[in-house]
Amino acid sequence: MASLPTPNFKHLLELGMGAVEPRRAQVRKVVNDLVAQGQVARDQASATVEEIVALGQARTEELRNAVRSEVTRQIRALGLVTQDDLASLERRLSRRTAAAAKKSTAKPAAKKSAKPTAAKPARPKKAASS
Repeated sequence: MASLPTPNFKHLLELGMGAVEPRRAQVRKVVNDLVAQGQVARDQASATVEEIVALGQARTEELRNAVRSEVTRQIRALGLVTQDDLASLERRLSRRTAAAAKKSTAKPAAKKSAKPTAAKPARPKKAASS
């Protein structure tokens, strides 16, 4: 069974945003057509283009936020580790490693030097009398 190719989500998102955020040239063409039809006054054409482009940009930002929110929700639901999780863990490990290194390099308390004592010879055991 052949596996399906992995979709390029960035490309798909850009395609979707293209549908939401029209390009200025496209908007200008549509507005010029509306001016020619008499539906938009010529002196309002530029403002209309800017308004439509701004609306498209706002919708694009809404779409980005919705996608970002859903991806974050899905990552949490799956219990996946995020870059923030890894960075936090690295900071904690670095602090613990530094603390452990600091403890191991600290000078131990001075010990009293004890003179070695000579080993006493073992006493012979007395034979039990019967």
